[in-house]
Amino acid sequence: MTDSVRQMTEEITKILGEEQLHSIWLYGSVVLEDFKPGWSDIDFMAFSNGPVTQEQAERLLMLRQALSAREPKNPYYRCFEGIIVSLEEYLSGRYNRLVYWGTSGQRITDRYEPDVFSRFSLCRYGRCAWGSDDRSIFLCPGQAELAEAVRKHYEAIRRCAVQTDESLYSCGWLLDIARCLYTLRYHDVIAKTRAGRWALAEHLFADEEPLRKALQVRQDPLEYRDRAEVKAWLASLGPAVQRYANVLEKELESI
Repeated sequence: MTDSVRQMTEEITKILGEEQLHSIWLYGSVVLEDFKPGWSDIDFMAFSNGPVTQEQAERLLMLRQALSAREPKNPYYRCFEGIIVSLEEYLSGRYNRLVYWGTSGQRITDRYEPDVFSRFSLCRYGRCAWGSDDRSIFLCPGQAELAEAVRKHYEAIRRCAVQTDESLYSCGWLLDIARCLYTLRYHDVIAKTRAGRWALAEHLFADEEPLRKALQVRQDPLEYRDRAEVKAWLASLGPAVQRYANVLEKELESI
């Protein structure tokens, strides 16, 4: 993975130019030492010193695919998710031209709303992979903003996780809930694996078996994702996710 990050950094530098590229930052599971092939993303942000031109944006847009085609046995390029934008636009929150890479695809856009948990992780734990290692460019979300982000995530769980499917992310809801509970208590954002282990150590849930199994799957997603019995279990997790959400609801009511 380290070589893939280096190669991606070099390619972005070639397109933007060393003088125009301000910095590239990694955050999320990669820097929290919780990256799991087959599950995790390589979260990044790349900032330029001036506006990204249309020509540069078009070259950057399909860079993940171009590198994957060049090295078809490399599984990491497709994992990169993030944005490439001028630092001035990022700091102002007003975007003219931004390259976005996400799970469902990529686009050139003038709209972007940074996730609160990602902002906190970037501010507190982000690692500069290239350029100016100036963490002061990031404004860390405060306690109230983190709590509101947890509340919105809780509402999404109630809407979207009543019924689950065979995706590995179905058991990820359980780890997300554990991490939200940790965030509410300690005003911090930690790795999903660490959050799950903490929740088990604190005995936060009456039925711990689903969380134990979720942690087992997360340790080696590629081993479990195609097993028929695991798929059936993932598709049946809706009630367990909602029971875990009840614990998060009580925690939110207490703050």
